[in-house]
Order: sequence, then structure tokens, then C-alpha cells
Amino acid sequence: VDQATAARTIAELKVEIHLLQKLEKIALQVKLSGTDRKWEELSQILQNEAELFDVRGHRRKLVIFTEHRDTLNYLADRIRNLIGKQEAVVIISGGSGREERRKAQEAFTQDSDVQVLIATDAAGEGINLQRAHLMVNYDLPWNPNRLEQRFGRIHRIGQTEVCHLWNLVAAETREGDVYLKLLRKLEVEQRALGGKVFDVLGKAIDGVELRTLLIDAIRYGDSPEVRAKLEQAVSNRLNRERLQDLLSEKVLARNAMDLTKIQSIREEMERAEARKLQPHFIGSFFIEAFQHLGGVIRQREPKRYQISNVPALIRNRGGQIGTREPILTRYERICFDKELISVPGKPLAAFICPGHPLLDATIDLVLERHRDVLKQGSILVDENDYSEEVRVLVTLQHSIQDAKTDLSGKRRIVSRRMQYVELFFPNLISSTNDGETTIRNAGYAPYLDYRPLLEEEQTVIETFLEKSSLPADIESEATKYAISQIVPQHLQEVKKHKEELIDKTLVAVKDRLTKEINYWDYRAAELKQQEEAGKTNAKINSAKARARADELQARLARRIYELQQERRLSPLPPVVVGGALVIPVGLLHKLQGKREPKAQMLASETKRVEKSAMDAVIATEKKLGYEPQDVSSLKCGYDIESRIPETGALRFIEVKGRIKGAETVTVTKNEIITALNKPENYILAVVEVPPSEEFTEADISRVYYVRQPFQKEPDFGVTSVNYNLKELKQRSQKPC
Repeated sequence: VDQATAARTIAELKVEIHLLQKLEKIALQVKLSGTDRKWEELSQILQNEAELFDVRGHRRKLVIFTEHRDTLNYLADRIRNLIGKQEAVVIISGGSGREERRKAQEAFTQDSDVQVLIATDAAGEGINLQRAHLMVNYDLPWNPNRLEQRFGRIHRIGQTEVCHLWNLVAAETREGDVYLKLLRKLEVEQRALGGKVFDVLGKAIDGVELRTLLIDAIRYGDSPEVRAKLEQAVSNRLNRERLQDLLSEKVLARNAMDLTKIQSIREEMERAEARKLQPHFIGSFFIEAFQHLGGVIRQREPKRYQISNVPALIRNRGGQIGTREPILTRYERICFDKELISVPGKPLAAFICPGHPLLDATIDLVLERHRDVLKQGSILVDENDYSEEVRVLVTLQHSIQDAKTDLSGKRRIVSRRMQYVELFFPNLISSTNDGETTIRNAGYAPYLDYRPLLEEEQTVIETFLEKSSLPADIESEATKYAISQIVPQHLQEVKKHKEELIDKTLVAVKDRLTKEINYWDYRAAELKQQEEAGKTNAKINSAKARARADELQARLARRIYELQQERRLSPLPPVVVGGALVIPVGLLHKLQGKREPKAQMLASETKRVEKSAMDAVIATEKKLGYEPQDVSSLKCGYDIESRIPETGALRFIEVKGRIKGAETVTVTKNEIITALNKPENYILAVVEVPPSEEFTEADISRVYYVRQPFQKEPDFGVTSVNYNLKELKQRSQKPC
């Protein structure tokens, strides 16, 4: 009670009560008048600011921040009435549950009918509102950190639009005078420092300093000396040199890396980019599966789609499997490639990738309906294999877990990957398979290069299988191979990434929590001394400060333990989930009694032609001064990885050898997608191989390099595409 008044005597208290009663009457008169100057200013912004409307006159999305929930509800009612649509406004406040917040965020991001998000500082941190680039601060906080956090919801990496921020400040008030000086100074420095001032605003002037300035302005604002002091304080805290120093402190990494490490990282990034198969695979699968389940989807921009209706079946499945985010009824835009999330002048797209609830629910439904088909297996045809060697493609699912447990007590899965193993059976034509079985890693997604068996081919294959016999231990052999050859590689990749991330996280956690622990230790000791001297603090005492320090110490220990558990990785045994019998087209033609066309390579010459073509391209690359490496066994969408010594950049070369006189070149789906992922670095090398057995230097002249050979992705059901050899040669250039 003593803190509620500055009065020291009964007389002063009576004067203060009289003034408060007078203020109450004035406040009531303002309320009854129905005039709200601040709302009128916001209404003018909503109706008259050109930035709030696009070229077609459609309202752009807007974020409004306020301090109090009552104000939030008041604004929500007024704005809904102004726009004329109840669904046009969503809200996020401290009273909103986690699911409710996520639903509001998703609706604001993806529902074109939702135009305004009104929020308290419950949405000021940790929520991505990048769908909008317009913001209004209806109330200004007395802590610059919160101002920084609010603007950071829209002004973030990936934002393609210019962000606009309106701050509503009451003129001719002492609080307004301080804020106007602060905002005008910010505007000047914002232009000088390239728009980065908000990144360090919280450090430039902290909440305690601003609060002190505002209280001093309210108490002593009429004094010219105080006004001059306040202006000087703002100028000093937002000095340009000081701001530049704070910006330099925000640089994430100062440690230098040697050139070898930089080169290694660059090469890994280029390989990952070239093998970035997921966006296309996920997109092709999702569109087919979503439509199969009754969804409505159509393309609006290249590789960007609009979903006008998500079936209740999919939405309900999201709730059943416990997705982290709600599944909306419609999505204004979705995409499958990160680079297409933000397109200037277009709505922000939802990124459909593993973990997105819409994709997870769709996959779960498809598996529920068709999981048994995987176990039944299928018969596929490899149109690029002219041999007679039958093989079995075994699909395994492999997972890696750490030592952390989920709510059910099970250890957490940190990586799950599909692995493919092929077993070759050279003499499967008889009832006894006496040929030597070989096993290999089939690569990332080998099934995409194979086609289903045609209806007219089924009879001849059924007859062939009746006369043949597959070994009974295929699954165990495939599992043994995966455990010895593929699982260690998977574990090593995950371990390397996780350990780097955990090391960085551990340093950051220790640094942040140790600083907080030290602060509350010091604060507890300081408060203890004040209490012993008879000075009590109404807001916090030494016991609470000590409890806070102990709580932080326990949190630090708990977080270190959790990170140690995350470091303890262990692989689970691979599980066979499906399989397919792969019939080479050479065997299929033999069983059908077909004779190979003259222009095609005979099966007996396939290996010689492939080797001659590879030798020719490798010799060409060496002659050009590059460092080629044969990676054809990795099945990664290209055959040769050639390094440029001067820059360290990689060239990805797919080699196609054809005997002179051939008319077509067949390219697989994987190869086309890899070329489209890295169009500047990808080369299709076509080699005309002479009939002679030996490779000579003269054969290099028959090497043709085709840059950017493919213009579009194959359709969903396409496994390979035939290109006219003559046209490819016309588009080719001299190797360089």
C-alpha cells in the first residue's frame, strides 16, 4: 500500500484523491463521447494507406500488436465491423492455447480470407508471421527488446517485400515526446545502416533505460533541463558508431577456417544440391495421393499450387496421428522447394516437406490403404539393361535413435531412411540357381528408373517364373548387406551432423544460463544485504532471487543431461518393408522372341561400350586440366564428378556411350532431375564408340558435351526419356 502513493501526509493524500476523482470524471466523459482518437488513426491506416492494398485493390495481410487483451478484443470487434467479415480477423493473446495459436498462425498465413492478425506480445517471439510485410504497433511497449521482437516476426530472412511499420504515438504527451525522438532517431540510423537497426535495438537501449527516460519525462517533462537531458540520452544510446559496434558483435562466427575445410564443405554442398531429389519426388507423390484421396489442387505459378479444399478425411487423420500443427481447410499456396516459399508479389507458400502435417496425414492414409502391396512386392522392368540377369530389389527401412525418450517411454527416432539393396541372380532360368549371387547398394531411389510390367508382358513373365526359383534367404541376405555396408554410412552421416549441432548448442546454453545464474546469485546476495539493513523490496526478496538462481542451475544441469542423451546414437536393425523382381529388358525381349534393333547395342557389348565411353570422357576431362573421378557405382544421377582445381567447383557429368549409327539416347528420371537441380554444373556427355575393341586418343574427338540438356521434369509415371542423338549432337559444344 505504501508504494501506491507518493503522499507523505494526510493533507497530501487528500489532494491526490481529489485529483484522481477529477481524472475519473474526465475519463468517463471521454468514454461516453464515443470518440476514440487512436482508433480513428488506425481506421485511417486501414482504409487509406496505399501499402495496405495490392495493384488489384485486394487488401494485404496486416499484423497489429497491442499491449492488453481488452484492447485486443476491442480492436478485433471494430476491425471486423469495418471490413465486414467476421473471418477476416484472427487473434493471439496470452490466454490462447498452443493449438489455438498455431491454428491462428496457419490461418493467417494460408487462408486468403484472413486479412488481419491482432496480437499481444504472446506472438512477439518465436512465431513466423512472414506472410505479412505490414505491421502496426497500436500500443508501444516500454521495452525496446519487445519492439525488436515484434518487428522480427515479419522482417526476417526470406522476406521478399519491403516491410512497413506504423507506430501510433499520442502527440503532445510527455511519453509521446520521448517515443517520437526515439523513433525519429531510429529512422535516420535505419537509412544509414541499411535497415539493420532493429536487429540490435534491444542492446542499444534496454528496457530499464527507456522506462527511466519515460518516467522522468512524465514527472519532470516541463523542465527545459530535463528535456535536453532526455534528448541527449536518446542520441547517445542510438549513436551510429555504437550501433555499428553492436551489429558487428552479432556476427555468428569469427573463427577462421582453412581453405581445405572450406573446399570440403563447398563440395559437400554441391553434391547435396545435385542429389536434391526430395522436392520433385515429394511433389509428384503428394499431388497424385492428395487427388486420389479427394483433394482439390491446381497450379497457380510454376511449381506453386493452390489447395481449395482439404478433405475432412485428411484433416481428421491429422488429429489422430497427433500432428504438431493444425491442417487447414484450404491453402492459398503450397510448394515443395524452399526457394519457392517466397516469390515477390505472390502469397507466401506453405512448404510441404517431411514433418508438415498435410503430407504426414496423406502418407499415413495411403499407407493404411496400400501397405500390404509393399509386402506383396511387384515386377518391374529395367529398360536400360540389355542383359539377361534377373535381380531382386529389396526395400528396407532403417532408423537411428538417441537416448532421449518420448512421452510413452520409447527412445526417440532422430533419423529414418529408406535403403535399397539389389541381389543379382545370373542363372535364374533353371530350377536350380547355381550362379553366383552378387549384392549391391541400389542408390537413393532406383525404382523411379524402372517401369511397371505391361499387360501383354505378364503371360510370358509368369511362364518364366514358373520355371525359375528364387532363393529363400533373400530378405536375410539383403539385411546382412545393409547392416555391414549401408547402416554404418547412415550412422556416420547422422552422428557428424548431430555432434556439430550439439556442440554449438551446448556452448550457447552454458553461456546464456551461466550469465543468468550469476545475475540471480548476485541479486540474491544484494537483496539479502538490503534486508539485513532494514530495506525491503516490495517486488522481490532474496529468497525468491535465490530460488530463481537454483531453478536456473537445475535447468542447466537438466539441459546438459538432455544434450548428452542426444549424443548417444544407436542404429536399429533395418526392416524389410517391400521388394520387387526387376526384369532386364534384354531378358524380356528374349522371352518374347524379339530381335534387337540394329541401332541398339547387343548385350554382350554393353560393358565394353560403357567402359570405352567412360575412358573417353575421363581422358577429355584430364586433357582440359580437371580432376575427374568415376562415381557411377554410387547411382547418384551422374557418372563422373570432375573437380576444377582453380576454384574447387564440381562438374557433374552423365556419360552415354552409343555405337556409331545409333539414333537415340535414353536418359533415366534420376539423371534428368539431377541435371535440373544443378543446371550450371551438369553436363550430358554423349560418346560415339567405334566398333573396335581398343580405346585410342582419336576417340576423344567423338565426345560431345551438351549443357543444360533437359528443360522440364518427367511426368509422374515416366521412368526414362528417349532423346534423338542427332539433335543432341547439334546442341552440343566442344568439351571445355
